[in-house]
Amino acid sequence: MTSSTGVELGSRTGRAVLLAAVLGSGMAGLDSSVVNVALRTIGTDLDASLAQLQWINNGYLLTLASLILLGGALGDRFGRRRVFMIGVVWFAAASLLCGLAPNPETLILARLVQGIGAALLTPGSLAMIQGAFVPADRGRAIGAWSGLGSISFAAGPFIGGALIDYASWRWIFLINLPIAVVTVLVAQRAVPETRDPESVPGIDLAGAALGAVALGGVTYALIEWGSAVALVTAVGGAVAAVGFLLREASARHPMLPLELFGERTFSAANLMTLVVYAALGAIPLFLVLQLQTVLGYGALRAGTGTLPMTLCMLFLASYGGALGSRIGPRIPMTVGPLVMAVGALALTVVDADSSYWTHVLPGLTVFGLGLALMVAPLTATVLAAAPDRHAGIASGVNNAVARAGALLAVAALPLAVGLAGEEYADPVAMNSGYDKAMVICAVMLAAGGALSWLLIRNPRPQETEEAQVASVTLGTVRSTCPPSLSRARPGRRHLPGLRRRAASRRSA
Repeated sequence: MTSSTGVELGSRTGRAVLLAAVLGSGMAGLDSSVVNVALRTIGTDLDASLAQLQWINNGYLLTLASLILLGGALGDRFGRRRVFMIGVVWFAAASLLCGLAPNPETLILARLVQGIGAALLTPGSLAMIQGAFVPADRGRAIGAWSGLGSISFAAGPFIGGALIDYASWRWIFLINLPIAVVTVLVAQRAVPETRDPESVPGIDLAGAALGAVALGGVTYALIEWGSAVALVTAVGGAVAAVGFLLREASARHPMLPLELFGERTFSAANLMTLVVYAALGAIPLFLVLQLQTVLGYGALRAGTGTLPMTLCMLFLASYGGALGSRIGPRIPMTVGPLVMAVGALALTVVDADSSYWTHVLPGLTVFGLGLALMVAPLTATVLAAAPDRHAGIASGVNNAVARAGALLAVAALPLAVGLAGEEYADPVAMNSGYDKAMVICAVMLAAGGALSWLLIRNPRPQETEEAQVASVTLGTVRSTCPPSLSRARPGRRHLPGLRRRAASRRSA
């Protein structure tokens, strides 16, 4: 870090750093939580097909997942504040283009551009805190960042639904402009610049490009399956994926050090993430469309209807992290997805005659409980499995894998359940496809739980303590001593050694 001391959380500068980081990441979080609610309205207003709605959602995820590692590397190299501010301005400009889009094609292009901005600002918001604060205050600062960011995510359905129902869907994007202005002003005036003096001198642009082409080719093929172009893009995506692996294996300064995957736990946790977050990305999309198309909910009602899941995360995720610290991550990472699978199966009963309180709320609550149990132990496991020098990259990899899973699921599932064209607007077709999608998601979640049971191992006590510290740093887990230490009397563990030394002295 360029700062030898850093700033304190209670100082004016510290509060400004936290405010800028929360506003920037909250802006991106707000957008991600309201677009699903707006898709039905956007489709009607712009006469968009289901494939175009998929691209409106997936275009953003595609560029974000492809470039988030590059965004973090650029911040380390050229300055976290600088890259963060560029990302905020970029995101705001793309949001303006989204809000003014006259047709689906323009909106898809704008969402692709918006994802690039998010890839710059998302890792930068956390890196600014990590680089600016004194070590003693980093845990509390990032905990505050995480909590305040969760509030913005929870408020998304309320704000977005109200804007869609009482103004226009375009305002879910245009509202980002004043937020961006305040964020840039605060960051420019008060946030100190930090860099990583040990960052590599080169930026792996070739790796980033190959990764984007690989994800883009596969995504296009899944959404547009059946056309000649889809076959070509599928082959091109596969070739680019192989090229990406070869590039990362041979590059002097790779964007993704492949040796990370030599650690079994790291590979297993990311494989589980890919499967579980695929379901996690698809379920809100299908549920919101079901509520709007089949049950006739408006945007505000459909958006607020998904709040139980968010509230479970907001209030219970820290307890899931504390449990993982006590008993190890294997059981929470196994049971969490299985509970989520039960919730997904419970949601299959939602149809035209359903009551929210007896059909939607129970399934969503069960799903949210499983999610809160799983998330923090998963994050801690990924960080603990990587060497300290790769902690930032490990977090970025897991973030990218989660978004890639959601991206591929949203691209593939509508085709798999028989929804194409404008069938999402037909209550009969939507209801049939929804049921199948929930069952497929439940199977994926159960598979994620099985993977955790088979492949994840609880760390040794020392590793458990290190994972606990990493979780606190991310603001996801409360500081909790391992049970073996909390039950022991002070000094009791050292008594055998003291007795042996005393006996030696007596014999001497």
